[in-house]
Amino acid sequence: EVVDASEGDAGGYKEIVANIAGDGVFGHMKWESGVHRVQRVPATETQGRIHTSAATVAVLPAPENVEIEVKPEDIRIDTMRSSGAGGQHVNTTDSAVRITHLATGIMVTSSEKSQHVNREKAMEQLKIRLYEKERSERDAERAEARASQIGTGDRSQKVRTYNYPENRVTDHRIGLTLYSLDKIITGDKLNDVVEALITEDRARKLAAMEAN
Repeated sequence: EVVDASEGDAGGYKEIVANIAGDGVFGHMKWESGVHRVQRVPATETQGRIHTSAATVAVLPAPENVEIEVKPEDIRIDTMRSSGAGGQHVNTTDSAVRITHLATGIMVTSSEKSQHVNREKAMEQLKIRLYEKERSERDAERAEARASQIGTGDRSQKVRTYNYPENRVTDHRIGLTLYSLDKIITGDKLNDVVEALITEDRARKLAAMEAN
């Protein structure tokens, strides 16, 4: 379910926020977090040169059992005309809602037809963002303590490359290369990549347990 979408000036999207539901969905989708590099020959390229671009993906768990308190005085709620998908009717009223968390500057937007629905969805997204911020801060503290003892590697670089001319996908975290980009993009073969990542993660955790 697409919660909010911001279209780019030259086509495509600047940002998309979506809710994904399913059994064990976070355990599978969390591997998509990171920088995804795309290598392709655009339709406007007359000399056949490959262009490289990148998209950053963040996968956050919905805090179903986590209490996040958001006080009315901690936020600012603005209403506006929606610019998202939904046809002409969506733009006839100030139905879109933007909530700003004053202390952190976090902003979330929902652009459905109903302002009431948008308030609920935007508040849900805000709680998810605040939960992730708290979780990231805790993780950073643990990582800093661990790095002081054993060091750490930089994982902020690209996690995966999509090369359209070669129909190739390379996941740099595990050195996996598959020549089935077309099927991975449609989702038919994405699970092959995810399962390989899960298998490698389990092997690393098992090796760490044995080492300790």
